[in-house]
Amino acid sequence: MICSTDIMNLKSNILDKIGQKIIVKGSLGRNKSFEKQATIDKVYSNIFTIKYDEGARNATYSYTDILTRTVEVQVLNADNTYCPLIPPLDPTKKKIKL
Repeated sequence: MICSTDIMNLKSNILDKIGQKIIVKGSLGRNKSFEKQATIDKVYSNIFTIKYDEGARNATYSYTDILTRTVEVQVLNADNTYCPLIPPLDPTKKKIKL
């Protein structure tokens, strides 16, 4: 379950990274996916925009896209390595079934 504090923490985390290079990964459906380099452009209350390196195209994502792992974002660190914006899921944790 996504809490409002999770969204606020992610928003402030993305706000600190405006102008940084990122890699965006996502699914296009039917076993197709994409992976593109971009730069974080602007942050708004419910969404953030990125600018893809190839061409002058922009894209918009919501914070819930990141938290639900619909889209994966990795940020370029100072040592030229990419680190996930949110930590990967722990495979040892099991979902609780009601």
